[in-house]
Parts: sequence; C-alpha cells; structure tokens
Amino acid sequence: MWTVPKPNYRTGLCTEGEIAVNIGGVRVVLSGDVLKRYPESRLAELLDCSTQNSELISSLCDDFDAGKKEFYFDRDPDAFKCIIDVYYFDEIHIKRGICPICFIKEMEFWKIEQSVLDECCKSYLSEKEEELKEIANKVKVILEDLDVEQCVTRTQRCQKFLWRLMEKPESSLPARVIAIASFLSILVSAVVMCIGTIPELQVADAEGELVEHPTLEAIETTCMLWFTTEFLLRLGSSPNKLRFALSIMNIIDFMAIMPFYVVLSLTHFGSSSMMELVNVQQAVQALRIMRVARIFKLARHSSGLQTLTYALKRSLKELGLLLMYMGVGIFVFSALGYTMEQSHPETLFRSIPQSFWWAIITMTTVGYGDIYPKTTLGKCNAAVSFLCGVIAIALPIHPIINNFVVFYNKQKVLETAAKHEVELMELKSGKQVRRKSKEQLE
Repeated sequence: MWTVPKPNYRTGLCTEGEIAVNIGGVRVVLSGDVLKRYPESRLAELLDCSTQNSELISSLCDDFDAGKKEFYFDRDPDAFKCIIDVYYFDEIHIKRGICPICFIKEMEFWKIEQSVLDECCKSYLSEKEEELKEIANKVKVILEDLDVEQCVTRTQRCQKFLWRLMEKPESSLPARVIAIASFLSILVSAVVMCIGTIPELQVADAEGELVEHPTLEAIETTCMLWFTTEFLLRLGSSPNKLRFALSIMNIIDFMAIMPFYVVLSLTHFGSSSMMELVNVQQAVQALRIMRVARIFKLARHSSGLQTLTYALKRSLKELGLLLMYMGVGIFVFSALGYTMEQSHPETLFRSIPQSFWWAIITMTTVGYGDIYPKTTLGKCNAAVSFLCGVIAIALPIHPIINNFVVFYNKQKVLETAAKHEVELMELKSGKQVRRKSKEQLE
C-alpha cells in the first residue's frame, strides 16, 4: 500500500514544496517531503538548489523551464518509474524488459545506491553480470585467435597457427578436417576394441591362447599413433602448458593413450624374461580395461556432451536429493522386506545388507528376479517400494532437464552475442580507419 501520496503525472504548475520533472516526455510532480528521504540523490539536490543558480541546475539536468519550474531529463521514462519507487517504498524492483546493466547506470545517474535493490533483483543483476563476463571472455578468445599476425617471432606465429589448427575446428577448413579425423579415429578405436573381444574373430597365439586379430591390432596401433601425435601437438602449441596439463579433458586424453604404451613396455619386458609372464598378462589385462576411457574423448568434440557435463554440475543439489530419497527408501524397504520374509522357510532375504540389492533393483524398476519376496506382506512391500522409487526418481528429473535446456540455450545466446560483439568491433575499427584516411586526404 502507498504510505505517502503517489507521484502525480499531470500538467500545469506545481505547488509550493513540489518539484516537476520531465523524463523523456513524461511529466511527473513529486513532493519535496518525499524527495528529502534521500537527500544525496539528484532530485533532492534539484529541490534544494536555487532557481537563480543556472550553472548548478545545468549540471544536474539537461534543461530547465524557470516559468513552470520544470526540469527536463533525456533519460528512459520506464526506468525512472522504477527509480521513484525508492522514495515511496525504500526499495527498487527492476521491471521486466529493462536491461539490468543499463538500469544500474540509471541508478548511478540519479545517485541512488545499489543497496536499495531488492534481493531478487540483485540476483538477477549478478546473473547478467556473469553473462557479460562470459561474453567478454569469449570475445577475448576470438580476438586472440584473430591476432595471429601480431605475434612477434615466427615461432610464436607457428605456435599460434598450430594451436588454432588443433583446437579451433571453426577457424579454417584444415582445422575442421583434423577435428573430423580425430572424431572418426575415436569411433574406429572404440569399435575395434569391442570387435576384438568376439571369439570368432580372435586368433590363437604360440601358446594356444586366443588374442586379438593382427589386422585389428594394426588398426588399434594406427589410431593410438594418431592420438599420440595429436596430444603432443596440442601440448606443444598450448599457450599455457600448466593449464593444459590440469584440464580434465586433457587428463582423459592422457589416460586413454598411456595404457597402450604401458602394455607395449610390459609385453617387451615379459618377452625378455625380466618379469614373470603371468604377472605381465594380468597387468596387460587390467590396462586394456582402461581403453574404455578413450570414449570420453568424444566430449572434446561435442558441445552437447560438454553442456550435459556442465548441466549435471549445476544440478548437484537435485542429484543429491535423488540419492538421499533413494538411500532412505532402500534402507527402509530392505529392512521391511527382510523382516516380512523371515516367516517363509525358503526365503531369499538372508540379511538386511543382502536385501539392499533387492531394494535397489526394485525401486529403480529393473527387477532382475534373482531375489524376490514369497510372502503376501513381502509382495505388498515390494509393490510400495517400486511405486515410491518411481516417484523419487521422477521428482528431481524435471529440474535437471530444465538446467540442461537453460544452460544449452544460454551458451548458444552467449556465443552469438560474442560473435556480434566482434563484428561490431570490426565495423567500428573500419569506420575509424576510414575516418583517419579522410582526415589525412583533407
């Protein structure tokens, strides 16, 4: 509710103790008592200054009509309607459709502190500021990619060119070809790894044991040589070696390459009788499992997988709630299932920890059937458990999906905004060059 008179949007002269301001064609009459609530604001200064002091008035407003005692401002009237709320409610809300960054500039012009912003608007403002920082970072990356010719030495130019070739598929056609080749190599390597486990395609070695076909091993070796060359070129051309080494995706790349060379070393040492053959075979078998890590290399070439990773990071709270719901349900229903099934002589519920497995596959609606209730109460408990499991899983899913969609759309908008910003900078720089050339000709 309004505790003081509302601002008057009227024509005519203002009475004693009032001030008339014209904001972009919108005339508002404000009470002096209201404006004195914030004596350091621009409007309060206009109220206190004398109409005879034209220099002071000119520094505070764009124009002044002494006859009407009306001050003119070439500002946004919609933003001003939000600004005057501070005099009546001691807080400001940013209306929808107004840019929060521009609104902060309006507040600075009217000399209103940002502390009067409501908490919801402060969070909205911080979100927009983060988006601007992300756009600035993207613009900086784009400009760094365009400034290859500004490198001082030939080595720096070659390093910059090689970095763009290996890391920026959108920079040129050769870079795009390399990215496609890397993507196909990952797929081929993953397919070969799977096909190599088919017994019909394996061959017997000298000891009669089945091993991978030599053709598949040759393909595997070719792919690993490509991965190694690619990784070394990216490492050598990286502008920041430490940051490159600590990157999660680069660690995954290294973990996908390393087992291949360790297996070669162990095989060589084993054949040279430096290690026991049994230990070598066990180590080789364990390291071959690590080849699964190479499938994660696809994330470096897929923006969708990267967006999914970031969305899951932002959904840690929802995922934590899901795990908490499932954990409580698993504990409760496994304990109930164990208790209810003890009366049956052929019970499959030997202990509560063993019942955890039954509760997990029941609540997730998998139901392998290796453990199942045989009593009527146990079956009722199972029915309630999988209904609760469906509800527990369904509740946090929507926020997680929403985070993914919001983050994905946000990244697309930020990338487009960054490209437009670079285009505007290029247009401005082109205009400045043409203007300087004109001045030189004149």
